[in-house]
Order: sequence, then structure tokens, then C-alpha cells
Amino acid sequence: MTSSAKPRIAVIGLGSMGYGMAGALRRAGFDVTGCDVAAEAVKRFVSEGGKGAATPAEAAKDAGIVVSVVVNAAQTEAILFGKEGVAETLARDAVFVSSATMDPEIARRLAKQLEATGRHYLDGPISGGAQRAAQGELTILASGTAAAFARARPALDAMAAKLYELGDAAGQGAAFKMINQLLAGVHIAAASEAMAFAARQGLDIRKVYEVITASAGNSWMFENRMPHVLDGDYTPRSAVEIFVKDLGIIQDMARNARFPVPVSAAALQMFLMTAAAGMGRDDDASVARMYARITGTHLPGEPK
Repeated sequence: MTSSAKPRIAVIGLGSMGYGMAGALRRAGFDVTGCDVAAEAVKRFVSEGGKGAATPAEAAKDAGIVVSVVVNAAQTEAILFGKEGVAETLARDAVFVSSATMDPEIARRLAKQLEATGRHYLDGPISGGAQRAAQGELTILASGTAAAFARARPALDAMAAKLYELGDAAGQGAAFKMINQLLAGVHIAAASEAMAFAARQGLDIRKVYEVITASAGNSWMFENRMPHVLDGDYTPRSAVEIFVKDLGIIQDMARNARFPVPVSAAALQMFLMTAAAGMGRDDDASVARMYARITGTHLPGEPK
């Protein structure tokens, strides 16, 4: 397939994940237009060879695929149906790929609304982090109609190392993502608790990291997040508020299903306490700092 035969793609949301995804698509030979509320992000994307748009509606005009990489369901709905939303300009046979983490019921509702206009909706939450996004090596947890998959396939192949096709209706991808987020949030909270507790015991926490990552107690989140604690660097790769949101969605889903989730509920409280202490926009490993501060325990980079 020649470059000219590839569908034009709009990426709405040029944060750490969306920017990487837009770059991966551009490097794969697509004509990519980026849009973000932060004008500097759009300017940077244009300087690197992409195109820019001031509104989602403008970005989606003549696009065969729109990839929405925003934080939540409310932002996704605004991008679809709000003022200057993509539903105003999206071609009838185009596909909207939603990457936001949200309640499956909301994903189903948004899909139904968009499909009623003759467009396609693919529920496509993502996992993998900013580096994998830039490398086109994300994991995408997707569900939708066969037509939505067919139209989104060129972009999905360029963005993902692993694409899971999880059902023929929107909402399934969102549900799988929420199970991932339950585990991810619990693992970060547990890793932070363990590292702060180790520091309180007077242990060399770098040696703790070495031992645990070679032992049965290790987790991907311990291995990935605890170097931030060791370095005292809480620059947000994924912010505390993300897990306030996602674990909150899990609580809502579980309450509606009358299903107990006490471990994720406890983890949510840890993230809420960290956000309440003023660290909501910092890296989610800041839960370790919250433990340290309330117990008078010293961690690297923190005042004694």
C-alpha cells in the first residue's frame, strides 16, 4: 500500500501517550493531524513533521480514522458531541477509536450515539506507557463491530505490539481495561507501602529493590515504579489522580454489581490521601511519599 492510499488520521489529545501515538503513526507513513488544548503540544508536533488543528472538528475533517487519547468519559463525549466535536465533520464511514479508560456502560452509550449517525466506534483502551506509545508497541484492548475493526486496522497495526480483539460490541475493551487498572492500582499501592516500610526498618532500599525484583514478591509495577522512589524523582509519568479516577470507577462498577472489592477500595484510599496531601499531579509512586510523610520516615529526595 502506498502512503497516498493510507487513511488520514486525526489524533485528539497530545499528552504523553497521545503524542507518542501520533508520532508512531506519522513515522509509519500516515498523514497525521494532532489536536490538543495545549497549543504548545500541537506546535511541537507540527515542528516534527505532523499537522496541527485548533479544534477536534477541524482535525477530523476528511480523516478516515480519529484516535481520541484523553483522560475520561466526559472528555471523550465532549470530543465527540460537544461544541466543535468530531461528529460534526467526521466522514460517514470513518471510525472513532476511543482510548480513554471509562465505565463500560458509558462506552456502550457513546458507541450507540455515534453509530446512529452512520459512523463507527471502536472501544480501544491502551496500556504500556509513553515510551511504548512512541515506539508503536502499545497493548490495545479493543472491542467493536467488524466494520469498526476493519476501518481502524491500519492505525491499530501501527500503534500496537499486541492487539486484543475482545468482542463485537463497545464496552468489552473498557471492562478488560478496568480489570487491568484494578490490579495496577493495587500493585502500586502495595509496592509503595512495602518500600516505605523497608525504609522505616532502616534497610538499604536500593538493596531491597535488587532483592525483591529477583524474588517472588516482585510485580511489574514494583519494578517499574520503585526506581522513581529510589531516585526521589516524582515527575509524572502517570499521575496519582489517574488512579483516583480509575479506582473510583471500579468502586462504582462494583457497587452497581453488588460485588465486594475491598482490596481496591483500600488502594483507592491511599491514592486519595496522596492527592489530598498535594501530590495529585505527581507520579503515582508518590503513594510511597505519603506513607513516609505520615510516619516520619525518610525517603530519597525528601527533606529530613
